[in-house]
Amino acid sequence: MRLIQKLWVGALAMVLILSSGAMLAATVEIAGVKFEDSVMLDGTKLQLNGAGVRTRLLFKVYAAGLYTTKKVHSFEEFMAAPGPKRMKMVFLREIDSSTFGKLLTRGVQDNVSKEQLSPMVPGLLRMGELFNANKAFVPGESNIIDWIPGKGLVITVKDKVQGEPIKEIEFFRGLMSVWFGPSPADAKLRDALLDIKQSGSGTTANP
Repeated sequence: MRLIQKLWVGALAMVLILSSGAMLAATVEIAGVKFEDSVMLDGTKLQLNGAGVRTRLLFKVYAAGLYTTKKVHSFEEFMAAPGPKRMKMVFLREIDSSTFGKLLTRGVQDNVSKEQLSPMVPGLLRMGELFNANKAFVPGESNIIDWIPGKGLVITVKDKVQGEPIKEIEFFRGLMSVWFGPSPADAKLRDALLDIKQSGSGTTANP
């Protein structure tokens, strides 16, 4: 009888371990790309706020996931959220990395004023150099933009951290305006990242 009890206890423990492992490994799949429900960044747990696909000229360019410490549904909420933040992009088609860098720069120019843009120029030039050094992105390769309070903006290209952090929060805000500013690169992607669904009377945040 005791042997049977021990076997039942052992089996139950294994089920619990496997179940907890599955929960820890939970993912969201977008265009074949899996985004983890949560990640650790600088000792802080971030939750997947939303994920979607960047489409340009009818082509799917990359899948993106936004990670924050709390749920956000607007650019202002995103910037005000405490702790680290992450934007992860996984490419779905080949794109020249210098072209991608130029598109980011153009996106910043489309979303900030001349006064805001001026102090960002050195950072944009440096960011352009980082992308120029990496030639091309191919499907499956990633680009990660992290904001870490006290350290700054960290760019990771193809799993390699690129240079020293850019410390100005204004630069991070300007760069994020490419996706969340008044003229976002892709409005559908913006809504997906901010977990906003369209309704007949406008937009609403998903519960």
